[in-house]
Amino acid sequence: MQPAIFLDRDGVIIENCPQYVRSWDDVIIFDQAITALASMSSSPYKLVIITNQSAVGRGIVPINVVEEINQRLVGLIETAGGRIDGVFTCPHAPEDACDCRKPKPGLLHLAAQVLSIDLGNSILIGDAISDLQAGQAAGVPTRILVKTGRGAEQYQLASNLNLEPYLVYDTLSDALTSIINR
Repeated sequence: MQPAIFLDRDGVIIENCPQYVRSWDDVIIFDQAITALASMSSSPYKLVIITNQSAVGRGIVPINVVEEINQRLVGLIETAGGRIDGVFTCPHAPEDACDCRKPKPGLLHLAAQVLSIDLGNSILIGDAISDLQAGQAAGVPTRILVKTGRGAEQYQLASNLNLEPYLVYDTLSDALTSIINR
């Protein structure tokens, strides 16, 4: 078993899109994210993207388009010298009440099972309270909120919630640098 760094996609690696990321044309990558992920290529952590994509469940974007976007993103990361060990997507709408939609821990449990991940020594990086809650529910001890995407706004809201302690960084690059320098 190996620890992982779980990464939310929208708001952490790419910008959130108010009307959903519907095609590759909607993808705007945070410049620092690709470089930061490339710096983790020799890391002992598995690098895993976990992403809610409710646009699929709402009938806005077909699942094959989401998968194509994910594949192209992983390709860019690999071209820059990085790696992604797995991508796990929840395609359900919130009202579907599935177990894989963050803040529930289903995607993390699935990734742990498929990739032999040690959740108890893993890290989760997200831009939303739901990311932190999913990590907490899955027993991931280090949870990080980045202020990109919705992160700055979510940080203000999080103070009113019953969340276990978590770390806050401005960007994915800052968060990954802190992990490397541990």
